[in-house]
Amino acid sequence: MHGKIALVTGGGRGIGKGCALELARQGADICLNDRPGSSDLAATATEIRSLGRRCAALEADAFARAGCEDLVARALDTFGRVDILISNPARSVNHAFIDFPPEDFEETLKGTLVAGFHISQLVARHMVERGDGGKIVFISSVHAHRPFSGASAYNAAKSGLNHLARTIAAELISHRINVNAIEPGWIDTPGEREKFDSEAFGSEAGRLPWGRLGRPDDIGKAAAFLCSEGADYITGAVLRVDGGYVLRDSMAENMLNDPTQKNP
Repeated sequence: MHGKIALVTGGGRGIGKGCALELARQGADICLNDRPGSSDLAATATEIRSLGRRCAALEADAFARAGCEDLVARALDTFGRVDILISNPARSVNHAFIDFPPEDFEETLKGTLVAGFHISQLVARHMVERGDGGKIVFISSVHAHRPFSGASAYNAAKSGLNHLARTIAAELISHRINVNAIEPGWIDTPGEREKFDSEAFGSEAGRLPWGRLGRPDDIGKAAAFLCSEGADYITGAVLRVDGGYVLRDSMAENMLNDPTQKNP
């Protein structure tokens, strides 16, 4: 990826940071975005520069159209082009469906699905105008097809994001712009650490088929692959990166030991 310019939204910490660092390790220079006032942005930018790559740390509200417009304009002013987009904005608020505040539902969709539309449309316009192709990767979730209770808005937003990615891929294929999505499972991020205590992390890690929670670099490596020349023939795909999380209840030993799972 030497000579490529990657724009990563929500890149200050967690999955976004994992993607930005891995792209930098592969040779890309990074436009690193995080929310205004982020306490993580500068430190992550320093890590990227320590890898010998250029990094522009750009504060902007990637949840809003105006913020995305400002972000893309500054990225182009800084590097002159964007070859790769990692679209990673997301809001997540949990409530029982029957009590879900309408404003929280709408904000979750705006911050997860609509925000993905805004940033990808703006970057895609630039890529089409340049005529040199490009790579767009959306960070989705296993929530896209697993109906986790209490997360109706997030589930719906991520499901919509998958279909948005496929549709964009179909529309941009003639421009040789690869558009794909990644579905992380349970990833050990600062955000998750704020929700769950260490005891919960330990017990759940032991229940995962791979024997551990995912790490941001697991997602970063998948994103780097999808943005590489090795993935030139892949577009409109949704890649699950979850250590077998969604297969947990289908594992052979579970089926054999649970009489309720026997075939009729």
